[in-house]
Amino acid sequence: MTAMTVKEFRHVLAGNPDVKMHWMLPDRSFVPVHYHITEVGRVQKDFIDCGGTVRSKTACVLQVWVADDVDHRLETTKLAAIMEVAGPLLQSDELPVEVEYEEGVISQYPLGGVEVTPAGLLFHLGTKHTACLAPEKCGVDGTGCC
Repeated sequence: MTAMTVKEFRHVLAGNPDVKMHWMLPDRSFVPVHYHITEVGRVQKDFIDCGGTVRSKTACVLQVWVADDVDHRLETTKLAAIMEVAGPLLQSDELPVEVEYEEGVISQYPLGGVEVTPAGLLFHLGTKHTACLAPEKCGVDGTGCC
């Protein structure tokens, strides 16, 4: 799954002003509607794979947090304004967007797509997987590693 970019995300928010947003997890459950977006960040991961190649990945990460104030509702116009303020920090509109959410453990989900529904925008969160990035150097067929 290819994650939605910052540019695509901003376009969806701007094209649907004052609309409620819903976030569907990969298991088809939902983030509670009284969530907060507590951070918009540019996260860069620099690493070396098991074959010795230095790599880097950068993403825009939205931290979603659920509090006790069940009357809280974030709509598209406010999130669009937050994304605008975050622009200089993000440095690029081509970054993939991921959502960080805690439900027992903290997980990051790529923002896979969006649907316009009568209830508002429905964002679909995908999954991330581990993989061997150098199967030819590890001597594996790509299903395992080192």
